Amino acid sequence: MTGGDPAGTNSVDRRAFWLCLLGAVAVVAAINTVNVFTWLHDEPGGSVRTIVITETCSGVTALALLWMPWLAIRHLPLDRRPLWRTLSIHLAILVAFGIVHVAGFVALRHLVFAAFGEGYYWGRWQDKFPYELRKDGLHYVMIMVCFWLVRERLVSRATSTPQTGPAATFDIRDGARLVRAPVADILAISSAGNYAEFHLADGRKPLMRASLASLEKRLGDHGFVRTHRSWLVNAARVTELTPEGSGDYAITLGGVRAPLSRRFPEALAKLRGG
Repeated sequence: MTGGDPAGTNSVDRRAFWLCLLGAVAVVAAINTVNVFTWLHDEPGGSVRTIVITETCSGVTALALLWMPWLAIRHLPLDRRPLWRTLSIHLAILVAFGIVHVAGFVALRHLVFAAFGEGYYWGRWQDKFPYELRKDGLHYVMIMVCFWLVRERLVSRATSTPQTGPAATFDIRDGARLVRAPVADILAISSAGNYAEFHLADGRKPLMRASLASLEKRLGDHGFVRTHRSWLVNAARVTELTPEGSGDYAITLGGVRAPLSRRFPEALAKLRGG
């Protein structure tokens, strides 16, 4: 299978989540430690227990809510088009994350301080919440970017090694969706900006963020030939070559027509079998 984990992207998602979770735990622990020492420096007579409880409740609540940005990035990658819609949805999730985080750590502080027989007063929401939301916004963006980069890296590695053989498949990562297509059913691939459009035998045209040069390296052993700076075709599925003058040709692959430029004479020789 070209690029694929037999379990699909689920195992990759789990690995990415646990790697990011471990990283988040380390970051939160470091931030809380710095905050505690800063607080003690600013208020030398402050209660160490009170400071530690206050900071720990905030950090623990943030870690408990990591599933929110994780699910958001898994189902709505940051490069999903249209970009304005993607960013708007993530902004709404960010606000929800901030509200739940603040409500969570305030409730947790009440419970912990009550266990010590003490009361807790956070302050006026209208005064405190905007400040907390700004901090949560920065943390949320950092978490999202971390999740996205780690997941992209792991998925890229999982889909980078081709498997030879007649039953080989290729994993096309179309946003958060994975399309596992038999290599024989991929008729051609065309460039679409920063994406590659796969033309499948059943008429589907999934998009994948990848360059034609990288796909040519990964699929070259499966008989794919570069016929144009914007096209890669499956030589085994070519049914017709039609001259168009000046050395150019039109290639027919089922219901797909692709160009063959005179600047790719090696491709013409391969498709002619000579």
